[in-house]
Amino acid sequence: MSLRINDEIPNLHVTTDLGEYDLHDWIGDSWAILFSHPKDFTPVCTTEFGAVAQLSEEWAKRGTKVMGISVDGAEEHKNWKGDIESFGGAKAGFPIIADNDLKVAKALDMLPAEAYLPDGRTPADSATVRSVFIVSPDKKVQLTMTYPMSVGRNFAEILRALDGLQRTWGQPLATPANWETGQDVIVALSLDNDAATEKYGELDIKLPYLRFAKNPA
Repeated sequence: MSLRINDEIPNLHVTTDLGEYDLHDWIGDSWAILFSHPKDFTPVCTTEFGAVAQLSEEWAKRGTKVMGISVDGAEEHKNWKGDIESFGGAKAGFPIIADNDLKVAKALDMLPAEAYLPDGRTPADSATVRSVFIVSPDKKVQLTMTYPMSVGRNFAEILRALDGLQRTWGQPLATPANWETGQDVIVALSLDNDAATEKYGELDIKLPYLRFAKNPA
């Protein structure tokens, strides 16, 4: 069965280039992002890992941990980080899971259960390992994205989505299309107008079912 939004992420024991972790312990009370790649020393993936490294201060501001996944071994990850840091111009201080046995890729439903890695494989053999998972502090998946090998992920959008998730998590709020931090948010229909006004102040009612509030605290 697919890993869906609001499913608890499996508490896998993983080996990374920075040591071993149980995922739930590693997440702790933080938000977390797991982003996967089909192979080390590949061009698009190197640019993506570089982008993640460049955003280290932004992840920290949001109380968010990041962990990579690649279907290669820990020693290869350590060697690859030299290229990542050279290209990205920033230290890649986050761990990368060594998933050469496909345990994580299968557990997170990125590969069929019967998948294996042939000798002399190419990135195409694990092409579907191109997903992003944003996980909340209760260890539940809040967002997933999957990309093809030919399109580099937009980490500015992942950062924006994280902001939206953190802004609305556990509240009767949502964000509209193209929302950015500080902009008005949508009040959920679970609140009638009186309850919404009492909770969030004056509403900007565009339609009976589309009501905005001033980015409330």
